[in-house]
Amino acid sequence: MIWRSVTREPRRLARLAGWSVAEALPSLLIGHAIARAIEDGFAVGRPVAGLAWLALLGGAWLVAAVGARQSVLAVAAIAEPFRDELLARVVGGAVRHAVTPPWRPGAESVARSTLQVELARDAFAAVITAVRSFAFTVVSVVVGMATLLPTMLPLVLPPFAAGLAVFLLSLPAMARRQRAFLVADERLTESVAAMAGGLRDIVSCGAERRVAADIGQAIAAQAAAARRVARVTAVRTLSLGVAGWLPVLLVLAYGPGLGASAGAIVGTLAYVVQSLAPALGGLVEGLGVSGVRLAASVARIRETTPLPGPGARRAGTGRGRAVTPREPRPGPRRTRTVRPLDARVELHDVTFAYGPEAEPVVSGLDLVLPEGCRLAVVGPSGLGKSTLAALVTGLLEPSSGEVRIGGVPARDVDPAARVLIPQEAYVFQGTLRENLTYLASAAPDAVRRAIDEVGMAELARRLGGLPSEVNPAALSAGERQLIALTRAYLSPARLVILDEATCHLDPAAEARAEAAFARRGGTLVVVAHRLTSALRARHVLLMDGTRVRLGTHDELVAVSPLYRDLLGQWTPDVRQVS
Repeated sequence: MIWRSVTREPRRLARLAGWSVAEALPSLLIGHAIARAIEDGFAVGRPVAGLAWLALLGGAWLVAAVGARQSVLAVAAIAEPFRDELLARVVGGAVRHAVTPPWRPGAESVARSTLQVELARDAFAAVITAVRSFAFTVVSVVVGMATLLPTMLPLVLPPFAAGLAVFLLSLPAMARRQRAFLVADERLTESVAAMAGGLRDIVSCGAERRVAADIGQAIAAQAAAARRVARVTAVRTLSLGVAGWLPVLLVLAYGPGLGASAGAIVGTLAYVVQSLAPALGGLVEGLGVSGVRLAASVARIRETTPLPGPGARRAGTGRGRAVTPREPRPGPRRTRTVRPLDARVELHDVTFAYGPEAEPVVSGLDLVLPEGCRLAVVGPSGLGKSTLAALVTGLLEPSSGEVRIGGVPARDVDPAARVLIPQEAYVFQGTLRENLTYLASAAPDAVRRAIDEVGMAELARRLGGLPSEVNPAALSAGERQLIALTRAYLSPARLVILDEATCHLDPAAEARAEAAFARRGGTLVVVAHRLTSALRARHVLLMDGTRVRLGTHDELVAVSPLYRDLLGQWTPDVRQVS
């Protein structure tokens, strides 16, 4: 994958090589310019000639500065596609193989892996920079020394090659130890995070010493891994000493005996000290640090994230039992989409389970929601409400049975025909207008009407209006939900599914938002956080595992003890709204 990313665009590689030649120009001229400045200028009383040679070298540095700038841009043009490909494989693999519901797949694993992607991208760019700079510099120095005084080459190249060999031989050990350090660091982070999240329970159970001992072991393991990395890193110092400074001693000791003039010796030393040694130092830093980090990051990504590929599988759990990632599966990639004629929702004998050995979450469900229906889905937590929402939106494909929207299989429905707002609303860095209209192009007047209808006018004023920049981190969960609800209101979708999308709003704001969607038209399915949503809905679907009951609020109060229990649990909210 790394090699393919480097070679996939020959024109970009050729552009990088061309600018690298310009950047390496001083490495070619430095020895000649200094030797000529001494021998043809200052040593024979011709300072103007000496300064002219030095001015030529200065001009080469100016050319190199332009080349260095363009080389950075050329490296970025190669590194960014590598990052995009790696990130796509990480996220795509996590979504395809997660055993948790696919609309919230393996969040911790994805977050950890995307951090490794950023590390890999930076390391990849650093490796390319170091390797191409080293290669062009060494070639330039060898050509320069061969044309200046070829007899100096045996004094410089053998120790340089020996130091380079020492460094390259140490790389596998560096990579292994760097990977072990990453693993130890991740384990320490996970241990500290788990401890911080359970401090109250730890103190109440008197488990402080035990937890402190466990954290101490993780700290000790990380420290030991860091020391092992430091020991193998010391080899870099040895390689730099052999390759960078031993040639200086040999040139000073044996150069005069080979008939080298003072200018040739100083020029050769300039080649070694100003070009070869820094180039090797850059290579050592690039491969010894960034290269090792790149290898360790990519290896860690492969370990922690299931990348797509034939036969890829991942173990998981479903209701306490082992499951395979192949069944149930997320909805297949659409090869075509169809715009349904209406927002009628039909589920025929739908069964869904998180794995072939797991108990069904939905079993044999038959449900028809006509166009314009307003349905509230209620029930205890964890018993299928969000699963039903995912089945209707095509995020999940049923193990058996069929889901249709407007007569079209759910998996083939045009995404623009339906919209799902989850509990954790998505808001991105951009203007408020961009956040509200990216599902559909809407005129400013339509946007303002939607803001007023849904009830986010005060939030819009506080943010500074539609042109204002939105910082998602500065918004509360409820404010993000208001933005997402207004975005859904503006979309062309005739089927709207709110999966606890108002749970962070107060009851009055929730009632106003739901009323706005009821006036908007189309089919509305509300996975209810509060039972007040059931009071406002035309129909209520009560889910208790595989047992479901459909009716009105009054009908369910009369026949369902579970519904009465839920209603009693939420009585304070009911009284407030009613």
